[in-house]
Amino acid sequence: MRSIWNGAISFGLVSIPIKLVNATENHAISFRQIHLADGGRIRYRKVCEIDEEEVTAAEIGKAYEDADGSMIPITDEDLGSLPLPTAKTIEIVAFVPAASIDPLQMDAAYYLSANGVPAAKPYTLLREALKRSQKVALAKYALRGRERLGMLRVVDDVIAMHGLLWPDEIRSPEGVAPQAEVTVRDAELDLADALMDTLGEVDMDSLHDDYREAVEQLVAAKAEGRTLEPEKAEDSGRGTVIDLVAALEKSVRAARRSRGEEPAAEEREPSEGEESADASMAEVTSLDGRRKPGGTGTRRKSAATGKTATKKPRSVTSRAPAKKTASRSTAKKSAGGTAAKKTTAKSGTKTTGKAAAKKTPSRKRASA
Repeated sequence: MRSIWNGAISFGLVSIPIKLVNATENHAISFRQIHLADGGRIRYRKVCEIDEEEVTAAEIGKAYEDADGSMIPITDEDLGSLPLPTAKTIEIVAFVPAASIDPLQMDAAYYLSANGVPAAKPYTLLREALKRSQKVALAKYALRGRERLGMLRVVDDVIAMHGLLWPDEIRSPEGVAPQAEVTVRDAELDLADALMDTLGEVDMDSLHDDYREAVEQLVAAKAEGRTLEPEKAEDSGRGTVIDLVAALEKSVRAARRSRGEEPAAEEREPSEGEESADASMAEVTSLDGRRKPGGTGTRRKSAATGKTATKKPRSVTSRAPAKKTASRSTAKKSAGGTAAKKTTAKSGTKTTGKAAAKKTPSRKRASA
C-alpha cells in the first residue's frame, strides 16, 4: 500500500519512524457529467473573475475571505513560519481508556507502518504496551495543512490511528430528542430485549452494499446493450404501528423465521373458530410469560392508543361468534334433555318400579 505521509511517533523520548497508509477505501460508483445532446464530457475550468481568463495551477494561490468579502492573500511561506511541532510528528499526549472516546469524534482511519528495520523494536514496544494496558493513545498530528487529533489503537499486529474531530466540532444534540412525555412499559422493554436477543450477532464480513451491486449490474447491462427489467420491491409490511407490543412480537417471530428456528407455540396456525388477521393489522399473540390461564381468546389493549383492537385481531375470537356458539350449545343441551325425557317415558324396560308407578296414573289421566 502506498504511504500518504512519512514522519515519526513521539513516545516520550522515543521516536519511531513510521509511514501513514490509508486503512479504508471507497467503493462507491462515481458518475461523470455529460452533455445529453452528444454525450460529451462536461469539464470545469478555473477562470479568474476579473479578466475571465482560464488560469493554470501555478498561477493559483491561497487567500482568506474577510467578512466584507475582501481577499487576504496567504502564502506558503506565511504558513511555514507558524510554529507547528506536529508537522512531521505524531505526538502522543495521553493514554486513556477506549470507552472515554466518543464515537461521534471518529473520522478517517489509517495504518501506521514501521519505516525501516531500526523502527521495528520501538514500534513493537508501543504496540505491546497498548495491548497490555488495554488503553488507547491520544495524539496530535498535522496533515493536509492543519493540525488534527488522533487516537492510536492496536488492530491485530498493527498500530492503527483514527483521526478524531476536536471536541468543539461536535454539535450539541439539544432539541433533537422527542419533546413529548412517553412512558415505556416493562412488557414493551421485555419484547425489545427478546427481539435484540433473537437478532443476535452478525458476521461483519457478510454485510455488503446491495445498491452498489445493482448499479454495477445496470452499468454492465447498458454496456452490452441490454435492458434490465425493474425488480418489484418487496412488501416489508411496514406501515402505521397500531399496537407497539404486537409489532414487537411480530418482529421477534419474523427474526426467528429468518434464522430457520422452530416456530414457538404462539406462532401456530389459527384453529377453527379463530379468525385470520387482516393484512393491514399487526398480529396480536400473547407470550407465555404474560398469558393468563384460559386466556387464548382475550382481547388486548393497544399500547399506542389504549383502545381495544376491533379489526379482526389474529388468534382472538370475536365476542359475537362466542355468543352464537354458546347459544348453539345451550340449544343442543336443551334438545338433548327433551329427547332423553321422551326416551325414558317410552322405554319401560329402563325405568325402575317406582318411576313406572308414578308414571302410570299420568297415563290414565291422559286417556280419560
